[in-house]
Amino acid sequence: MKAIYDQRVVSVVVIDKVENAVPMAEALLAGGLSVMEITFRTAAAEDSIRRIVKALPKMICGAGTLLTPDQIARAQDAGAQFGVSPGFNPRVVAKARELNFPFYPGVLTPSDIEAALEMGCNLMKFFPAEPSGGIKMLKAIAAPYAHTGIKFIPLGGINMVNAPDYFQMSSVAAIGGTWIADAKLINEQKWTDITRNAREIVDLAAKYRK
Repeated sequence: MKAIYDQRVVSVVVIDKVENAVPMAEALLAGGLSVMEITFRTAAAEDSIRRIVKALPKMICGAGTLLTPDQIARAQDAGAQFGVSPGFNPRVVAKARELNFPFYPGVLTPSDIEAALEMGCNLMKFFPAEPSGGIKMLKAIAAPYAHTGIKFIPLGGINMVNAPDYFQMSSVAAIGGTWIADAKLINEQKWTDITRNAREIVDLAAKYRK
């Protein structure tokens, strides 16, 4: 998880074709971005993680959209180095803890945060960020828990324009973004565009790194 705190950016990726996995990850690395999350939304997710982990040891590759305990086990078996879910499911969190698998659940309300805290989570995904009120909402719900030391990774509507607002929040460990390597760019194999997007957000994050 240290890589997430150091990088301050997680590229969230949906892979439709396994053969695009390694070139896409190489494009991110070429832009200086070494943390990514492959969502379990497609049949290609597991094999994509396996290929990236084997071919590119410098890339920290996690698994996202983990909705069941079984998916936690499958993600870890595929070589994922961390896991993420869009919401808070105590059964999923419990399985991650059982397997000693670094994991951060999605939260949106104070009740979500308190449930996650009770299960030992100190890093949480704030999702969906912008549709739920963005930076104002995050500041409001984070304030009562600042003394606990928890950190958030906002995702959902984050881009180059609003990213600085999130980077400046002390409770934000990193931001998540799908625009960096979106499905269209991947399917059209526009690796140069992905590298450019990665470099832009990495350079921006560096300006706000503490």
